[in-house]
Amino acid sequence: MTRSLAPRSLSFSRLAIYSTLILACALYLIPLVVMLLTSFKSPEDIRTGNLLSWPEVITGIGWIKAWDTVGGYFWNSVKITVPAVVISTLLGALNGYVLSMWRFRGSQLFFGLLLFGCFLPFQTVLLPASFTLGKLGLASTTSGLVLVHIVYGLAFTTLFFRNYYCSVPEALVRAARLDGAGFFTIFGRILLPMSVPIIMVCLIWQFTQIWNDFLFGVVFASGDAQPITVALNNLVNTSTGVKEYNVDMAAAMIAGLPTLLVYVLAGKYFLRGLTAGAVKG
Repeated sequence: MTRSLAPRSLSFSRLAIYSTLILACALYLIPLVVMLLTSFKSPEDIRTGNLLSWPEVITGIGWIKAWDTVGGYFWNSVKITVPAVVISTLLGALNGYVLSMWRFRGSQLFFGLLLFGCFLPFQTVLLPASFTLGKLGLASTTSGLVLVHIVYGLAFTTLFFRNYYCSVPEALVRAARLDGAGFFTIFGRILLPMSVPIIMVCLIWQFTQIWNDFLFGVVFASGDAQPITVALNNLVNTSTGVKEYNVDMAAAMIAGLPTLLVYVLAGKYFLRGLTAGAVKG
């Protein structure tokens, strides 16, 4: 008993593992540290110092200018991401529920065809999506961009929920049917309360995919309807005036903070949800 409670000595292999992990963590954090330090420097401090030097005078002018430039586009991304994430997750849950618990003739073929959407690159859907948005009168609008993200993300959310629901005992659904529960009653009162892990997976997955998207944003939106990723690209690539690296870095931090916070606060649920649906399917 005493021996089991005693601290274990560090062996060479364990020390090597810890050293490798610390080195990898430092390498990943260096770009973030450089961005953060540069965003609080003045232009003169940037020109005279080095990348990892501490700011001689800490100033928030870069953050103020960055927000004045990309603040409106930040809220555009919020307006695009929130409804697209919620709707695609809800539709994916319904699709997964039907394909796992209410199988119909040809459901496996339908699911197989739907899976092709997971392997389609962004570029292949640009032309048909542009044609569809034009016919619907949603071209170059925020609503059109929301629709594109919902449709493109539906294959992923359906896959996640279908595999998760395949691990749920079918006896629960059969018992509910015998008690007279209908389609939406079973879904809302039995399966959805059990779906918190996979819901978190879909929310994190869809949020990061949609928030970080650039191609759809630059193709299907224009002007004041563009997301923050497009505005950040326009800001960084501007060729007029003096290059203000502190503003660029602050704008990049503003664009990346939401996804960083999502992973920090809910990242542990991502693997937990994926492994919860990996039993069978």
